[in-house]
Amino acid sequence: MPHRQRAADLENAEPTEKTCASCGRRIEWRSAWAKNWNEVRYCSDACRARKVTATDRELEASILGLLATRAVTATACPSEAARAVGGDSWRELMEPARRAARRLVANGEIDITQGGTVVDPSTARGPIRLRKRPTTPA
Repeated sequence: MPHRQRAADLENAEPTEKTCASCGRRIEWRSAWAKNWNEVRYCSDACRARKVTATDRELEASILGLLATRAVTATACPSEAARAVGGDSWRELMEPARRAARRLVANGEIDITQGGTVVDPSTARGPIRLRKRPTTPA
């Protein structure tokens, strides 16, 4: 009986929030994933196929590098990272740059802002800015 109760509690428990390892968006819990929620890493088949490439890691490093050279309150545009990595074909890297920014938000390294206000990276539409996450003194 205790085993059945524990299994029922696990099924009815609120799942922990996750972010996609590829696009950095919040993964919405689905009942189909109830039995293997702990193994879920990607929000969709497209993200599972795309994974994270070397270019994606370059974009992350470029974003962090840009922000490291600026004042704490200064921001950067994802297009700056795309230009640094992609050269003349930087426009192709705009969505990958936004995905890289969302992954960095999920890691707690940066914030995404619109109009100076921090926004949810999973739902942000339109132009965004990136800034270092403020650190609180210990």
